[in-house]
Amino acid sequence: MQSYIEQGFHHIRVQISTPGYATYGNKSAKTGNQTVNNKDPLVGPIPITQRIKNYDDKKLYAHPGGVFEPKPYMKSAISLFEYIRNRFGYGVEILHDVHERIPPILGVWFAKEVEKYQLFFLEDLFSPEDNQYFKMVRNQTSTPIAMGELYSSPHEIIPMLQDRLIDFIRIHISDIGGISPARKIAAMGEIMGIRTAWHGPGDTSPVGHAANLALDISTYNFGIQEYSIFGENTKEVFPGCPEVKEGMMWPNSKPGLGIDIDEKLAKKFPFKEREYGGAWDTVRRADGSVVKP
Repeated sequence: MQSYIEQGFHHIRVQISTPGYATYGNKSAKTGNQTVNNKDPLVGPIPITQRIKNYDDKKLYAHPGGVFEPKPYMKSAISLFEYIRNRFGYGVEILHDVHERIPPILGVWFAKEVEKYQLFFLEDLFSPEDNQYFKMVRNQTSTPIAMGELYSSPHEIIPMLQDRLIDFIRIHISDIGGISPARKIAAMGEIMGIRTAWHGPGDTSPVGHAANLALDISTYNFGIQEYSIFGENTKEVFPGCPEVKEGMMWPNSKPGLGIDIDEKLAKKFPFKEREYGGAWDTVRRADGSVVKP
């Protein structure tokens, strides 16, 4: 975190790895689970009891995606916020992504508990089908809420804006139809006092990030922009990638979105086949039930 502050970043997303459990958003954590030897299909998965120290391809893991439990995670996250505020004070803004992984009523409790740490926002507290729980959060805490990367329909988005149940709209603009629908949603958010925070993770292409930036600089109620730092190969394939200087994204003066793609050069970097096609595997509770998403 100190490194990001020294680079000029004023808003930093902080995630936590919970010892012995699967995690989200923390690349330093290695998912670990209890093992089942010999890959015997008749031997069922068993609950997690410890983290694997050395991964062994010859062993079958009870839950390949890891085991996640809400209460240990929440305890770890609250400890992290406490440490950050004691270590860095309140001069830096912190953000945290729950990723819809905890039961809704625990999400309400969690939002209340973190209020004293003054997060810039708490992200993805509930899944879209649990939108009604945001009313409970609003009635009990002033923790700023960000939501939207899983939204794909106006029927999910508009009620959240109308009732001011969120503070930042986090939609993925290609999921809702592109720049034009996103501009309309941003305009509605402006009327309701809701700022933008377009979804921009590492698996969004540089073209997607350029589109986000184009919206950002033309939106009155811009809030913050998620961005991934790309490597040199990616920058060569996509000339015109948005640049980050001192914690800020900068556009260029090229036409349109200011970005292009070199298809001939891209052929030098073929997609590497990965397990699940690069998608996430299934994370489960200790009793085997699926954790969503």
